[in-house]
Amino acid sequence: MPANNNHLVRECEHRQDVQVRFHDGRVFCAPAGTRLESFVKKAATPQAAPIVGALVNGRLAELSEPLIADVDVEPISMATEDGMRMYQRALTLLLEVVAHELFQAHITVDHSLTFGGLFCRVLERAPFTEKELAQIEDRMRVLIAEDVPITRETMALREVVDNARAHNDDAQVLLLSQMERAEARVHVLRGIKHYFLGRMMVPSTGYLKQFRVQSYPPGFVLQFPRRHRPLALEPIRHSPKITSVFREYGDWLARLGISDAGALNQAILNGHAREIVLVAEALHAQRIAEIASTIAARRERVRLVTIAGPSSSGKTTFARRLTIQLLANGVRPFPIGLDDYFLAREDTPRDANGQYDYENLHALDLELFNQQLVALINGERVTLPHYNFQTGEREPGVTVQLTPNHVLLIEGIHGLNPNLVTQVPADRIFRIYISALTQLKLDRLSRVATSDTRLLRRIVRDARARGYTAEETIARWESVRRGEDRNIFPYQEQADLMFNSALVYELAMLKPLAEPLLRQVEPGTPEYVEARRLLAFLEWFKPADARLVPEDSILREFIGGSVLSDFVPHL
Repeated sequence: MPANNNHLVRECEHRQDVQVRFHDGRVFCAPAGTRLESFVKKAATPQAAPIVGALVNGRLAELSEPLIADVDVEPISMATEDGMRMYQRALTLLLEVVAHELFQAHITVDHSLTFGGLFCRVLERAPFTEKELAQIEDRMRVLIAEDVPITRETMALREVVDNARAHNDDAQVLLLSQMERAEARVHVLRGIKHYFLGRMMVPSTGYLKQFRVQSYPPGFVLQFPRRHRPLALEPIRHSPKITSVFREYGDWLARLGISDAGALNQAILNGHAREIVLVAEALHAQRIAEIASTIAARRERVRLVTIAGPSSSGKTTFARRLTIQLLANGVRPFPIGLDDYFLAREDTPRDANGQYDYENLHALDLELFNQQLVALINGERVTLPHYNFQTGEREPGVTVQLTPNHVLLIEGIHGLNPNLVTQVPADRIFRIYISALTQLKLDRLSRVATSDTRLLRRIVRDARARGYTAEETIARWESVRRGEDRNIFPYQEQADLMFNSALVYELAMLKPLAEPLLRQVEPGTPEYVEARRLLAFLEWFKPADARLVPEDSILREFIGGSVLSDFVPHL
C-alpha cells in the first residue's frame, strides 16, 4: 500500500508565474504569459548557431509563444533542420513584403539550390534588374536592423482564402479551398498577412542577419546559410545541369496542367488520376529511352556507364529500365557491384566515431577495381570478387569475358566521383546522375522539398522490405544526408546526363502508406517532431489508389510490386 501523505496536502494561493525547465537542468520562472523568447534569451549560453525556436514539451514552438503553464524546453538552433526551416520561412516572408513595398510585385519560389538558397522569380513583370535586387537587399537589411515583429493572427479560413487571392496566390486559394477547417493562423509583417503552410518562423526580423539577394538568371537567388555552417554564406555556384533538370520538370508539370498540390488534388477528385499516372510514366519512359539512345550512339567509344544519386532516388529500378532500353538498342549491359570491391573489414577506414566508414571512397580496393575494369574492357577473362559481409572478406566470384558489344554498368554513391575510375579514358565513360527533383509547389512561397519526397519513399520502402519502423528510418536520415553531402552532391555537375525520378502523382500514392507508419512514432522521441511535420505536410494531399501505378514504375521500388525486382540480364 502506498504511504498516506494526506498530511502534506495544504491549501495554497494560485501561482501567478510559470516555470520553464531546460534540458540542461536549469529552471527559470516568470509571470504567466511571458514569451518563450524571454526564457530562451535568459538561459542563453554561448552557441555555435543562433537559437530560432524551441521544443516545448516535445512539440515545436515559435519563440513568440506566450507560456501559461510549466513546461520543459529545448532550444532549437539554425544548425537543425527545423530551425533552418523557421529561418527560411521568415526570410521568404521578408523578401515578399519588401518586393511588394518597393515594386508592388509578388515573388514565387521555384526550388532549392545546393549552396544554400532558393531560386525565385518575380511574377507578372520583367525580371528584377541587378539594381532593383540591390534595392531589395538594402531595404531588407534596414528592416532587420529595426527588428520588426513578425506576429501571428487567427483568421476565418474564408478570410485567409480572400487574402491569398488578393496577393495573387492562386495555388494557395485552390489548396485552402479543398481543406475542411474553419480557421487558420497567418503571419503578419508590416501589415502584410500570409498563411505559411509550414507554420513556424522566427519572432522578428532581427533574427535574419545572414542572407544575400543576387541575380541568378532567369530569376534570382535568396541565399541563406546551410545548417552545417549557420553563420556563413557559401559562394554562389552556378549548376547549369541541375538547373536545366528543374526547368525540364517544370515544363513537364505545365504539360500535365499540374504545377501545385491543389491542382493535383483537383485532378484526383475529378477522377483523372489514371491519366496523370500514364502521362507522367510516359515522360519517364521517353527520357530513359533518350538516354539509352544517346549511349548507343556512342557505342564505339563508351564502354562504361556509371549511375549515382542520393538515397531513395530510384537508382535500382532506373538501372534496370535503362538496361532494357540498351538491350533494345543492341547494347548489352553488364552490371558491376561496387560493394564487392570493399577492402577487408580490418582495412576499412573509420569515421570520426571510430566506426567502419563504408561510404568512404577509400573503403574500396580502387587499384583492383581499376585493373579489372581495364581488363574487362579489353576483352580479357576476369574473375570478379564477391564481398562476404558476414566474414568481412572478399571471395572469388564469377569469371566473365565481355564482348565489344558490352558496356559495363556501375551503380553506386561514388559513380560520379572522378577518383573512382582513374585508368579508363574519360571519353569512354558515360556518367548519369539521378534524383527526385520535384518542382511541385504547395503555394507561391512554399515548395515540396526533394528531401521530403525521398524520405517518404524510404519510410515506405524500409517498412515493407526491411522491417524498419518510421522512427528507425527517420533516426538514420541525418547520417544518410551527411553521406550525400560528402559523396554525391559535390559531383552532380560531373554527369553527362541527369534523370529526374520525381513523379508528380507520387505523394498521393505514398500518403495512405506513409501516414499509418508515421503515426506509430512514439511521442517524446527525437523522431516524433519530424513524424508530426511529415504528417502535417501530407494533409495537403488527397490520396490516390496505388493500384494505378504501373509494375515497372520507379515508384514500385518503394511501394512494392515491381516487375523488375528480380530482373537480371543474361551475359
